[in-house]
Amino acid sequence: MPRWDPNAEDRLREAAVELFLERGYENVTVAEITERAGLTRRSFSRYFADKRDVLFAGSERLPAVLADSVRQADPALPPFEALLAALIETAGPLTDQAALVAQRQAVVRTSPELQERGRTKLAAATEAVAEALRERGTAASQAALLAEAGIAVFRTAFQRWTDRPDEAGLPARIREAAADLAAGLAAVDFTALPRP
Repeated sequence: MPRWDPNAEDRLREAAVELFLERGYENVTVAEITERAGLTRRSFSRYFADKRDVLFAGSERLPAVLADSVRQADPALPPFEALLAALIETAGPLTDQAALVAQRQAVVRTSPELQERGRTKLAAATEAVAEALRERGTAASQAALLAEAGIAVFRTAFQRWTDRPDEAGLPARIREAAADLAAGLAAVDFTALPRP
C-alpha cells in the first residue's frame, strides 16, 4: 500500500457513510471504517478527529464563509437581501455533492448526538451572520432577528434539498424557502394583531 493515497479522505468518508447507513452511527467504530476503506487508523487521523468529524468535516468553515459573503454583498442591498444573496452564493459549491450530502443527512437524522452537533454548528453560523449584518450597519436587534430568519431559511432549504436532491439544487431551494417566508409574512394583517 502506498504511503500516501490521494483518495484516502474520500475513501474513508464513503466507507463511514456506508457503515453508518448499514448499522447505525453508534454501532460503527473507527477501526471498522478504516478496515472497510482499506486504510489505517493513522490515515483516518490525518483527515478526521473522530467519527463525527467524517460527517461534519468542513462545516466549521460555514460561519466564516457565510459572514464573509454577507460582508461582500452589494452594499446597496437591504440587510435580508444581502443575507439571502450570501446564502445562495455559499450554497453553490455544494450542488455537485447532493447525493453524499443526502446520505450524511440520513445518518444525522438517526442520532440525537449528531443532531445536537448540527444545531451547534447552525447557532455559530447565526451568530457570525448577525455580526456581519451589524458590521453592514444593521441595528443589533434587527441583525439578530434577520440572522435567525436567514438561517431558518437555509435550514429549511437544506432539508428540502436533501429530501429530494434530484428535483432542485440548494440555491433554488433557498429561493423557494425565502419566497415561502415572504408569502407567509405578506399574508399577515399586522393591524389585526392584539395590541400590548
